Amino acid sequence: QVQLVESGGGLVQPGGSLRLSCAASGSIGNIYAMGWYRQASGKQRELVARFTWAGSTEYADSVKGRFTLSRDNAKNTVYLQMNSLKPEDTAVYYCSSEIDSCSGYVCSRLDAWGQGTLVTVSS
Repeated sequence: QVQLVESGGGLVQPGGSLRLSCAASGSIGNIYAMGWYRQASGKQRELVARFTWAGSTEYADSVKGRFTLSRDNAKNTVYLQMNSLKPEDTAVYYCSSEIDSCSGYVCSRLDAWGQGTLVTVSS
């Protein structure tokens, strides 16, 4: 099984910063992509930032210049540094990964999701 364990959400004032972490664990093989999505109340889930292990990185236009995605390959972990936070960044943030789930030598590629972590930007 694959687990994505998130941490780092919370309450922050406008203009503040938070860092989210997501670690992949379990019976995993290759990681093809990993990143963050978010879902605000009453809205659809949207991409925030995402790596592909082939080397590309993409960000939502609304977070470019404010959020930075980084990773630690040895720990199968990605980090989302969020600066200059705005009230409209308030949402549940979900870690997501395209990843191999392995049982012995047999692996299946799947989309895994974390449980979500709430980020609230408010004064």
